Amino acid sequence: MAAPTPETSTEPALQVIAMHGWAGTAASWDPWLPAARARGWHWSSGERGYGAAPPFMPSWQPQGLRVLIAHSLGVHLLPPELLPAAERVVLLAGFGCFVPPGRPGRSLRTALVAMDAALADIPDDPTASALRAQALLRDFLVQAASPDPVSLMPSGPADQPLPAPARQLLRRDLALLAASTDLPAGFPEAVPVLLVEAGDDRIVAPAARDLLAERLPGAERIILAGAGHAFLSTSPQAAVLEWLERTLAP
Repeated sequence: MAAPTPETSTEPALQVIAMHGWAGTAASWDPWLPAARARGWHWSSGERGYGAAPPFMPSWQPQGLRVLIAHSLGVHLLPPELLPAAERVVLLAGFGCFVPPGRPGRSLRTALVAMDAALADIPDDPTASALRAQALLRDFLVQAASPDPVSLMPSGPADQPLPAPARQLLRRDLALLAASTDLPAGFPEAVPVLLVEAGDDRIVAPAARDLLAERLPGAERIILAGAGHAFLSTSPQAAVLEWLERTLAP
């Protein structure tokens, strides 16, 4: 009698929770999905709800190595209970303290105050409020895309005037950004961490990137020369997938 053929496991070797940053959407992770599915990985993207898509926060599945991938503010937007269970962490254009202390942070703090004012309501004029907030996001996206053209950015909340609920949420998260002085509570510092930095980032200051690397001295650090904050024409996907497959290897 022939020996029975071993059953092929349908359980994913790896599961990913991915979270976008300020003013972003879950759709920014769509280019990553084919590669993840080809590897049999389970992928779930968080959605903050700045635009038309409703808010959604994924949770860990019972099977698969738990991997967290976050862009910019994304790791600060995740529920605290998700973080400690992560077994691998990838931070793209990440930071712990967004506004560096001293001179490097002064102009940045001034810019954040101006952004907050642009998101505030104009009394008795909701239309002007919505248009002013849209203009702010468009200006922000130009900087986030640079040195790439902003036309490469995926669709998002800046595509239309911003209603009051979106402005309020963006303003609340902007305050979180300005107040960030460290990694969020529950961050799993003992697990393997990959830091992928954009060499031409116009959003996260070089001093903030250095502070994060000092905060996580055991992390692997990759700097993508020529990449902007949004990693448009210079994608970190290949480097991240290679790192994950390497850390999965026995």
